[in-house]
Amino acid sequence: MAPRVRRVVSLVPSLTEAVAATAPGLLVGVTDWCSHPAGLDAVRVGGTKNPDVARIVALAPDLVLANEEENRAPDLDALRAAGVPVLLTVVRDLPSAFAELHRALTDGCGLPRPRWLDEAEAAWRDLPVPARRRSAVVPVWRRPWMVLGRDTFAGDLLARLGVDNLYAGHAERYPKVPLAELAAAGPDLVVLPDEPYRFTADDGPEAFPGLPAALVSGRHLTWYGPSLAEAPEVLRSALDTAAPSAA
Repeated sequence: MAPRVRRVVSLVPSLTEAVAATAPGLLVGVTDWCSHPAGLDAVRVGGTKNPDVARIVALAPDLVLANEEENRAPDLDALRAAGVPVLLTVVRDLPSAFAELHRALTDGCGLPRPRWLDEAEAAWRDLPVPARRRSAVVPVWRRPWMVLGRDTFAGDLLARLGVDNLYAGHAERYPKVPLAELAAAGPDLVVLPDEPYRFTADDGPEAFPGLPAALVSGRHLTWYGPSLAEAPEVLRSALDTAAPSAA
């Protein structure tokens, strides 16, 4: 029988929220970017890309939760070399997100499957068929401009809501694309999340004059955790109210 997990360090904001919503007493370390829930009572161990490995080891965790996209392999290798168990999640679409959440919480942390996970699955399973389909470009950074490309969790969520990413067939997952090329691609709208780059009404839409701009919550578009239960409604509302940018 595997040792009971009592001390968890999470290097992924969405997994931090997932553990906190299920068994908050397990968390002893989280990243500087772990913002939900508010008031986390855990040691901050640095960023997702530059965690303080020595500090994590000193916390003597029974398990570190990580993600192949958000965390760097050398950091995770250093933790393993120090004898710290690491559970690495791989999430590329909604089904894999649900599967990895179950694995991290039940197999990894030894917790009962949480009700919120069932509620999140039901929210997406019961989605109505979109009344229309629209094409979009989805920037995640500017200076330089970077967009969602192939095989992304956020792209899969948007597709389920009737929004097709024009760069879903790109060879790269997060390609750098010149702004002029994005406009020339002829999207029906531009989707601007507030993370990792914090697009706002005053920073982003002006680059796409005349094109409807949907400002969406990055937590609901890119996090896999309790936010998935309300994500369909939150994202649909933002997409349906997208307004053309001023020329």
